[in-house]
Amino acid sequence: MARKLYYVDPYLKTAKAKISDLTIKGDKIEVSLTETIFYPRGGGQPGDKGKIRGDGFEIIVEDTVERDGEIWHVGKLNGRTPEVGEEVELELDWEWRYGNMQMHTGQHILSAVLKKRYDLDTSGFNIFGDYAKIEVNGELNWEMIEEAELEANKVIIDDLPVRVEEYEVLPKGVVEKLRKYIPNIKGKIRIVRIGENFDLTPCGGTHVKSTREVGVIKVLRFYKKSKDTWRIEFTCGFRAIKKLNEILKDYWSALDAMPNKNPPLSERVREVLESVESLEEKVDSMRKEVWKWKEESLLGRSIEIGHYNVVTFVEKWDIKDAQAFAVDFVKNNPGTIVVLASEDYVILARNEEVEVSMKSLLEDLIKEFGGKGGGTDNLARGKIEAEPEDVIDFVVDRLREIIGA
Repeated sequence: MARKLYYVDPYLKTAKAKISDLTIKGDKIEVSLTETIFYPRGGGQPGDKGKIRGDGFEIIVEDTVERDGEIWHVGKLNGRTPEVGEEVELELDWEWRYGNMQMHTGQHILSAVLKKRYDLDTSGFNIFGDYAKIEVNGELNWEMIEEAELEANKVIIDDLPVRVEEYEVLPKGVVEKLRKYIPNIKGKIRIVRIGENFDLTPCGGTHVKSTREVGVIKVLRFYKKSKDTWRIEFTCGFRAIKKLNEILKDYWSALDAMPNKNPPLSERVREVLESVESLEEKVDSMRKEVWKWKEESLLGRSIEIGHYNVVTFVEKWDIKDAQAFAVDFVKNNPGTIVVLASEDYVILARNEEVEVSMKSLLEDLIKEFGGKGGGTDNLARGKIEAEPEDVIDFVVDRLREIIGA
């Protein structure tokens, strides 16, 4: 079992160790070491990245995981195959690690503020590179988020010390002050303390030495995940600056694309949506006018079967437009049946006065030619494995059999 140097000093960037075990698959390798500065994925914090160098080889560590008490450094092997017992040099991807330390400590601060101000318990936490998320149980709104964010950043400015305390058994006085108690912890219990009384909670992650090092906490968004759970996405430190730059770049690019380029963007979007809605109304009006002329033309060449007028035609419309037309047609024309076919679909629709089931007609089509689909007695649609003209001929013949004309 590796000695966990990241607990001895989380600011260690380099170290030496020996390989205790390894597995290789192609250019991928997993190695365990006698000691390591690489933190393994867990507790919401990602595994560390970096490099492991030996004589004639280099391992680009892409992830660090813990399985059955053993820490494995997973990555790509360059050079010769290493051997168990060889000495290696470890180099941490410090920007990645330090960013995770800022995010993890930032999470403790934000969760503590939410607990103190609104009695909201944090039930989940994960870091996803440039942002992190926590989940809290209870009610939440933007005003609460803004107040919590301001208070959390005040804690950062106050430069409170962040210390790790280890216990074999938790003293009663410590248990009473814990923000979150996790039972059944095996081995030593690590408690992260922020200030003297600001926050005290069990945690196995790595943290910065003071709240000032978190830099800044910025909430990006929050939304309801389930009935009683809210998800809050936030970022910290240099990652906050990078993330805000991405958001601002997107904001100004979107605003620049608007006819009116003056902020705020929300008003410009509202103007565009109103314009689009007006255009859609005009298009819909024009579409209905075209449909009116189309309906008159089709009625003029409809097929009389019994007391009904059967309208058949082949089109290449989008299926949504085709269905909308068929529904509009039978609604406006009593005693009509529409058979609309294309290479991709068939749509069968009836006026409410018609007693023939469109669903049954489609089932007959599927039985005859193969295909799939469904619907109701009034409207059915599907894809039939036959030419559109053959589909129309079959439906007309079947209607004559059913209606008896």
